[in-house]
Amino acid sequence: MKFRQFVFIATLLAAASIAGSGVRPQGPVDAGGDARPPGPPPDAGRSAVDEAADEVVDLNGLPDVEFGDTEQELARRGMLASDVDTCGPTLVGHGAVSPIFVDDRLVLLWLDDPAHTTERIDVRTPQGIGVGTPVEQVRARYRSVSPLDAPRRTYRFDGLLARSGDRAYLFLHDGRTVRKIIAGYADWARRLFAEGYGPC
Repeated sequence: MKFRQFVFIATLLAAASIAGSGVRPQGPVDAGGDARPPGPPPDAGRSAVDEAADEVVDLNGLPDVEFGDTEQELARRGMLASDVDTCGPTLVGHGAVSPIFVDDRLVLLWLDDPAHTTERIDVRTPQGIGVGTPVEQVRARYRSVSPLDAPRRTYRFDGLLARSGDRAYLFLHDGRTVRKIIAGYADWARRLFAEGYGPC
């Protein structure tokens, strides 16, 4: 790894740590433990057309984006966009999915809450786990998950690592619900958790 890449990754780690830091929002908490203001349930008003917008990320990637693809290849195919509102490249047409590249190769996909995007595409694993899924469902559907504890005195989430060969899902959670999902190469997912890295 070149020194410039090391500095870039270290900067990203620091930015992600700062972005994930802060005081937990005060105010009412709904039954799912979410600090959002009360309103209609997430599925209220969804039609069959909306359901078709849901997407599945497996341990190979997305239907048109695979782990190991190069950044240049994805850019050439029009799959990457750089938006002034984002901290790095985003995947076109994939809602709240951010690519993480190492040495120009896609190694991880970071799945965030689709409520914060305009595309509103709900991305889930083949087992139906997505952001907002209760942790008990993760443990029921992935029987051999490894629990990962966030360092004390940090504002980072604990994790559950579901590994299959050299690939894995890393489910970051608050003890009740999945808050973020990282899919891709297992060693990079574990390193991301250990170092506190994010998509920024």
